Order: sequence, then structure tokens, then C-alpha cells
Amino acid sequence: METENFKRKQNGQPYICDEYCVELMLQAKRKLADYNSFDFSGDDWATVLDAKIRGILGSAGENITILPPFRCDYGTNIKVGKNFFANYNFTVLDVASVTIGDNVFIAPNVSIYTAGHPVHPDARNSMFEYGLPVTIGDNCWIGGNVVICPDVTIGSGTVIGAGSVVTRDIPPNVVAAGNPCRVIREITDEDKRYYFKKREFTEEEMRIIQNGSL
Repeated sequence: METENFKRKQNGQPYICDEYCVELMLQAKRKLADYNSFDFSGDDWATVLDAKIRGILGSAGENITILPPFRCDYGTNIKVGKNFFANYNFTVLDVASVTIGDNVFIAPNVSIYTAGHPVHPDARNSMFEYGLPVTIGDNCWIGGNVVICPDVTIGSGTVIGAGSVVTRDIPPNVVAAGNPCRVIREITDEDKRYYFKKREFTEEEMRIIQNGSL
């Protein structure tokens, strides 16, 4: 049965991690141990892996991939859209909700933290903690080793550069990077011509892009 502390956690209030919360996290850890030890044997490995990750997440759209190892607190607070890909060592502290849109790419070693602790040691030593949601819009690319902190929204179409620490909201359709992460520039139609800096796609590759790759 849900405890008062669990309800406080779900409501974004300060809470103390009680036995009920610990048991839910242990259930997730058992599922993750099975998922992260997957050996990719058998012709149906993709179907089996897909079923296992759907048994961990709160909800997921079609065509999702999370490469092991993957780590989270509860799993049930994570919602991802369709065409989602997360590379190795994706870590999500999903004390609060983590909502990720469609067509999102997550590079290796990305961490999303909804969990936090008070700054003052007296408050922190009381064992109170909190969880505040993280939202990532559609068509985003999160670069390698990015850290996304609690209470952050990243707008649709945005790219977060590798190594960034995202401490505040980032608007849609921009390139943002740094510590703390800041907007560098807007993304325009001109960017469609290039795959890396000023390296251009060929005419044939551009035809594929125009026809839609997803």
C-alpha cells in the first residue's frame, strides 16, 4: 500500500525514502540486473530485449532501443515516445516523472536526475529529499556525457552539446552547450545541408533526407 512518503514524493514534496520506496526500487533493480546481463543470443533477441525494457519503463512508443547497461531508480516514472534510442550507460534517477518525446536520440553516458537533496546540511541530514520532473520534447539529440538536472524542460528540436550540464530550461530548435548549458544559436533550414560542421550531404543523401528517414 502506498505510504505517505511515497505520495509526497509523487507530488513533488520533500519526502523521506521509506521501506515502501526502497522495495519499489529493489523491484526495478532486479529487472535491471536481468536486462543488463542480456547476451543477445538467439534470432529473436530484439523482440526479447524490447519486451524486457517495456517491463521496466512506465510507457514507451513503438521502435525503441536502450542499449545495456541502463540504470534507473523506479523505471515506472519514465515515459518515452516512438523512435527512441539511448546508447550505453543511460542513467535516469526517476524519483519524479521523466517524459521524453518522439524521435529522441540519447548519446552514451547521459544522466537525467530528477532527484535532489537540500543545500543546508541540517536539512539534508534529516533525510528529506525531493524529486522534480524532467521533460524532453520531440526530435531532440542529447550529446554524450550530458547531465540534466531536476525541474528542467528541453524544447522540441533542440540539440544539447556533449559534456553539458543542463540546470535550467532550454528553448526549442536551438543548439545549446556548456556548464551551465546555454543557447549557442538557433537551428535553421540551412543546417539540413550539413552532417558535421561544414561537411555537406551529397545530392543523393539530400534526396533521402527530403523523403523522410523515419
